[in-house]
Amino acid sequence: MKKWFKRILIALLLVLLALVLTGWWLLRGSLPRLEGEVALPGLSAPVSIQRDANGVVTVDAASEIDAMRALGYVHAQERYFEMDLLRRTAAGELAALFGPVAIDVDKAHRVHRMRARVTRSLDAILGDKRDMAQAYVDGVNAGVSALKVRPWPYLLLRAKPEPWTLADSALTGYAMYFDLQDSRNERELAMWRIRPHLPPALYALLAHDGTSWDAPLAGRPRGDAALPGAGVLDLRTLPMQQGPRPADVPERSDVGSNNFAVSGQLTADGRAIVADDMHLGLRAPNIWFRARLRYPDTRAQDRRVDANGFTLPGLPALVVGSNGHIAWGFTNSYGDWLDWKRVPDCGKDACAGATRTIETIRVAGADDVQFPVYETQWGPVLHREKDGSGLALRWTAHEPGSMNLGLADFLHARSLDDALPMADRTAIPAQNLAIGDAQGRITWRLLGPVPQRGPGCEPTQVIEPATCAPWPITTASGAKLPIGTVQRMWTANSRVVDGALLARVGDGGYANGARARQIRDDLFARDRFTERDLLAIQLDDRALFLHRWWQLLRERDTAAKTPALHELSGAASTWQGRASADSVSYRIVRAWRLAVHDRLLDGLTAPAHAALGDAFEMPNLSHFEGVAWPLVTQRPTNLLPRRFNSWEALFEDAAREVRDELRADGPLARRTWGERNTAKICHPLSRALPGFVKPSLCMASDELPGDSGMPRVQGPDFGASERMVVSPGHEADGIIHMPGGQSGHPMSPFWGAGHDDWVHGRPTPFLPGAMRYTMTLAPETSR
Repeated sequence: MKKWFKRILIALLLVLLALVLTGWWLLRGSLPRLEGEVALPGLSAPVSIQRDANGVVTVDAASEIDAMRALGYVHAQERYFEMDLLRRTAAGELAALFGPVAIDVDKAHRVHRMRARVTRSLDAILGDKRDMAQAYVDGVNAGVSALKVRPWPYLLLRAKPEPWTLADSALTGYAMYFDLQDSRNERELAMWRIRPHLPPALYALLAHDGTSWDAPLAGRPRGDAALPGAGVLDLRTLPMQQGPRPADVPERSDVGSNNFAVSGQLTADGRAIVADDMHLGLRAPNIWFRARLRYPDTRAQDRRVDANGFTLPGLPALVVGSNGHIAWGFTNSYGDWLDWKRVPDCGKDACAGATRTIETIRVAGADDVQFPVYETQWGPVLHREKDGSGLALRWTAHEPGSMNLGLADFLHARSLDDALPMADRTAIPAQNLAIGDAQGRITWRLLGPVPQRGPGCEPTQVIEPATCAPWPITTASGAKLPIGTVQRMWTANSRVVDGALLARVGDGGYANGARARQIRDDLFARDRFTERDLLAIQLDDRALFLHRWWQLLRERDTAAKTPALHELSGAASTWQGRASADSVSYRIVRAWRLAVHDRLLDGLTAPAHAALGDAFEMPNLSHFEGVAWPLVTQRPTNLLPRRFNSWEALFEDAAREVRDELRADGPLARRTWGERNTAKICHPLSRALPGFVKPSLCMASDELPGDSGMPRVQGPDFGASERMVVSPGHEADGIIHMPGGQSGHPMSPFWGAGHDDWVHGRPTPFLPGAMRYTMTLAPETSR
């Protein structure tokens, strides 16, 4: 028996070893080739692909068409699975890969029928760039086919990668619409639903659109709200939802970015410097892919393109970067890009005047799902109301002209005079463009499509059937600053302009102005700048926004002497003044402020909650600080939430919640911000794998400084997806960071490469480093 047991054990070990070796071989087989010569059909001449130690790719080609074919090849070899996720996200086709777990996500996106819209508008999307786009697509399909084994995620999912198409590149762009804009217009809908149940003065208070932190680039700050007196509004006389206080308001991270620039008048040698850090969900690998593109082009200065920066795998373009003559970067604009309209006679199975289309959602491992979509001239119907009507949504992303490949033109722009007309023709999700040129000039403009609303179109309310014709869109919004009018410019997802320009752009829920103000003040704190000075602004983690809340916590402890407030105040007695990883005071004050906000919002929205019951949804009020701060400093009795007998009771209740939550993990004095703000930057498949495998698919669990209320935006899995500081024509002095690394393969030498520099803010060169690997892509006829 012992001999048989040993034989069985040895056999099992051999089988296990064989499985491990097979898995290792398959994983190795899906690594891209880095050296040698490879045939790539369609090239007019050989293309050199060089990689430095971080995997940054330099493409040297004989033409733009060849360069894009080669870029597609490299994108596919390094990132095909991530490209696939982007196109499937936009089209609502994730369930075909992931099974039933993705059906609800697919429905939420499939209702927009983006693949059908792209198919109808493909010629307009491609325009005069069809040949370039086709070369990119051919390069993508050649790249994924050249791998010895299909990309490793497909092995785990037991799926095969489907070919890339021209429509898929457009869908990659539309995936960013879903990432950067509210595809369900939830904020506007929530505000519309609560409005009938609130006194006008209370609704106006909640809708207040500014704070004392406002720092628009043009126009005046709104400031904090003026609180209504007891003769106008008294919460004690209004209905309140019975039972326990609702769950905490979900914390929101503003999707967007920082960008800012200084003109040549503020630098020693007249150079303009542009800084950009785009804030997105973080994963491994990063959403962006660093590349340098070099090729002859008669449209470019000196008849040659040499452009560096960040590409988005799936698109044949440089998204942000520098071509030696201009440098540009983006932040997301929170303009108003969506409107609701009521549709009469809208039942479960039909809507008056709507077209019914059955969308088939393919589901891996299960039956297909037949999903009906009802579309009106206004847009798809997303909601049915109790009165028998429906709500249809119009979104700029739905309209012809909402996407094109105009960004590719930036590669050969010679100056601002050349680039700005290109910006007026470019269609991507609306962005704040910060741009500078080699002549030392800088400017801002809104880039991307905006609605052209006509009479009767009320952008903040559901539009009734007989008013407001379906609006078209335009990329020439006119929202811009004339060249030469500013020497410093900044945007950070907050309101940028005012007056007529703001009316044109609208307000879709701009971010709190604290981050923008801190950047603005940093820019006005000195008269001379270098690239390292702008990097220092990007890394500024001073907690200026929370300092007054720390003072309030200490003040209320002194005044009230209540137990929980006293414990929090004692643990936070030393104010470090930064969102540093070792700061206890920052974590405590931040949590207490949010807990106070929760209680204030509960009190102010109580009448609507009482009327709507389970149908109540808390709107996202990004400027609520402009209401909360006057409330907690003035403490008027008429605006005290009814759940509390005094303002001190409210403060103590918030403190008790924070104390109990933090103390559950140990002494308050040890609850640092870094403990809460620990990196969780992982591959999308890591959550589906056993725990012992997950660390190999994640970046290190670093304790991160920074937060959303300051320039250095860093959360566990959200924050600066890149940092770039560069002067056009002086790229050798530029600085760059990127978390998550270049490669999507955990066995690649480029998996996570450069991530640690991002974590610690080390200034690393904008240009690629010394080349480690060189591969030649050769025309098929030359072999």
